[in-house]
Amino acid sequence: MSHIRKCSCSIKTFRNLSTLATFQARNNKSRWGVMLTAAGLSTVGIIATHYRKNKLLAATLMGTHGWMAEPVTDPKEMQKHSDTMRIKMEIMIMDIQAEFCKALEAEEGGKKFIVDKWQRKEGGGGITCVMQDGEVFEKAGVNISVVMGNLPPAAVQQMKSRGKSLEGKTLPFFATGVSSVIHPKNPNVPTIHFNYRYFEVTDETGMKHWWFGGGTDLTPYFLDEEDITHFHKTLKTACDKHNKSYYPRFKKWCDDYFYIKHRGQSRGVGGIFFDDLDDGSAEDTFKFVSTCASSVMPSYIPLVKKNKNKGYSYKNRRWQLLRRGYYAEFNLVYDRGTKFGLQTPGARIESIMMSLPLNASWEYCHKIEPGSPEQKLTDVLKNPKDWV
Repeated sequence: MSHIRKCSCSIKTFRNLSTLATFQARNNKSRWGVMLTAAGLSTVGIIATHYRKNKLLAATLMGTHGWMAEPVTDPKEMQKHSDTMRIKMEIMIMDIQAEFCKALEAEEGGKKFIVDKWQRKEGGGGITCVMQDGEVFEKAGVNISVVMGNLPPAAVQQMKSRGKSLEGKTLPFFATGVSSVIHPKNPNVPTIHFNYRYFEVTDETGMKHWWFGGGTDLTPYFLDEEDITHFHKTLKTACDKHNKSYYPRFKKWCDDYFYIKHRGQSRGVGGIFFDDLDDGSAEDTFKFVSTCASSVMPSYIPLVKKNKNKGYSYKNRRWQLLRRGYYAEFNLVYDRGTKFGLQTPGARIESIMMSLPLNASWEYCHKIEPGSPEQKLTDVLKNPKDWV
């Protein structure tokens, strides 16, 4: 993990400078030798003091917030630039990651998330938390990333195709966000996906562009209208706190976006989805995104509690795996986030593919029995409906 590597690097540097200072003391009896020795020991002291302060500040942040790992951004930089949107967003997604992971662990009852902190040589890094083969969750992933660098031409072109007016071909960018997909073991428990992100890019004229994106959506394997209504009501409440037009607007956007064209049906029963959101001030939009992110747990955890101990058959399980195959098809063929990740230099494949299920299946010419629970769900997936 990256913080262990940083620690190791600092210890090696400390040891090397100490050796140099000792060598100077033994072999230089002149005034120059004394000065070099003093300089060497001073450098060692500065590095050691900086390292201790940084670790203390990181530990304080983790203790205060209960984060899953030390932040990607240097703690001193976070403190120094705490009023910037970059840092506000990083703190928010770190909080959401920790809160959601701990809530899922409480439902799992014993199994813990693997915490994998990683660095990107082109700039930044992330923290990937994954839990596999649990009793409740077959695969649960909650990932945050804080990355920067230069956008390759393909990514710039993708943004231009969405209406972004960007001058230049290779542009400096900063992106941070939280992304999560939870695949439960029991087919009665729905899969949930959410992603909330912030993006900055500076074009060749020096103009900085910013926007937010994200959403939360539900993919059940069987139709429980009470569960779906609860999910949508929770999201609507979050949206209505900021703008009454947001929920209907972003609900339709979600239905349109998570559509598997080659199957002629939606991936799930929707939720909310928005991208390139830059109307209003950055601060107001950030507050809206924060409210949406905070609504994930109350929208989903009650559904886990209600359904995780229900019985299911082999046939139910086969249907779940088939639906997961469709889920994988959407993510690999249509999802913009996956495409952006794969186009970004230094992309971390394990974190990008975190969204895919541990198990899925593709049955040749699968037939659905008329009037079956599978048919009832499929009817809704082919004809999205209003739930609130």
